[in-house]
Amino acid sequence: MNRGRSLFAGTLACAILTLAFGGAVIAQEPASIKVGYAISKTGPNAGGANVTQIPNYQLWVKEVNDKGGLMLKSIGKRVKIEVIEYDDRSNSEEAVRAVERLVTQDKVDLLFPPWGTGLNLAVGPVFNKYGYPQLAFSAVTDRAPDLAKRWPNSFWFLGTSKQYVDALVDLLSQMRKDGKINDSIAMVSIADGFGIDLSKAAREGFEKAKFKLAYDKSYPIGTQDLSPLLGEAQRSGADTFVAFSYPPDTIALTDQAKVASFAPKVMFLGVGVGFPLYPQRFGENIEGIMSLGGWQAGNKGTAEYRAKHKAMHNRDPDYWGSQVGYASLQMLEQAIERVGKIDRPAIIKELQTGTFDTVLGKIKLENNMPVKAFPLIGQWQKGFYTGVAPAGPGMAAVVVPKPAWKQ
Repeated sequence: MNRGRSLFAGTLACAILTLAFGGAVIAQEPASIKVGYAISKTGPNAGGANVTQIPNYQLWVKEVNDKGGLMLKSIGKRVKIEVIEYDDRSNSEEAVRAVERLVTQDKVDLLFPPWGTGLNLAVGPVFNKYGYPQLAFSAVTDRAPDLAKRWPNSFWFLGTSKQYVDALVDLLSQMRKDGKINDSIAMVSIADGFGIDLSKAAREGFEKAKFKLAYDKSYPIGTQDLSPLLGEAQRSGADTFVAFSYPPDTIALTDQAKVASFAPKVMFLGVGVGFPLYPQRFGENIEGIMSLGGWQAGNKGTAEYRAKHKAMHNRDPDYWGSQVGYASLQMLEQAIERVGKIDRPAIIKELQTGTFDTVLGKIKLENNMPVKAFPLIGQWQKGFYTGVAPAGPGMAAVVVPKPAWKQ
């Protein structure tokens, strides 16, 4: 009986203390919001990560913290972001280990994704296992719709390989119809998730449009001498050269094509064409080169974003994934502040169903992917990497043929 009275008295005392201190035991104020990511600071993926993702992470965190942090309605105040980062060394096993560590040891509140299709696919199960939103904005895969169902926490902001290939095929078909190119295409692709997925979609798209694939070759990641592939492509007689390449390969292909005086009427290269390094390195020779993504000169939001990016990092952003990635972080911020707390299931639900104001304009996701939010195909024209497809308002007309190399 006495023991029962003591337990009751202790419980009552705790309740009184909880009320006296404004419910502090129930709603404890976090000292910070921990954001973690594993990213390629070294290895072959480092170039892409250091252009497209890391600068966006740094810019967004600075902007949020300059405002006092993320507004959490549950405690009625802003809370600043604390960042924990690891180098995944461009290795999928290292990326998985680092993400596991961020969750289980560092106890981060939010996770940001790695760079590249392959690494996003590798860490996807870990994000899903622990219920963290995965805002993949440097990954392109036709598996995205299925992955969004399998991992409903995953968001595929760059869309599917088929979307890009369809836009490219439509452009090439119109050029062929206008008599500007023949029906032969030479294609090379990196043997990574990105290249494998896009080249597969391209083979199907080219065949359906009755193009002849005169040359089709993949190469291992880390390949530096691509001149044998370029030589075969040149001898194939194709007017169109397509490469689904990563940044180091894109630079090497451009350098080595210039040395070989290989200037097909259409030159479409992969990731890196929209990087600020590309025009710095190749100057006027970038004219007419095509790739994924692209900007619209009349978009005020992306112009303002470009100015902010340049002010902080002293260089332009990537003209493909950067604006998309920054928009995804804006969406995350708005979702958190609408939910009012770090409630990951509720944040994921808000991302799936809400409409968001971003540098790209208003975005509402369908099946965890944006619809017609940005250009899919771009081309360097007079020093600006402009969107040329899919057809619609704000798109520039494609220029063919690509000018000869200036030595």
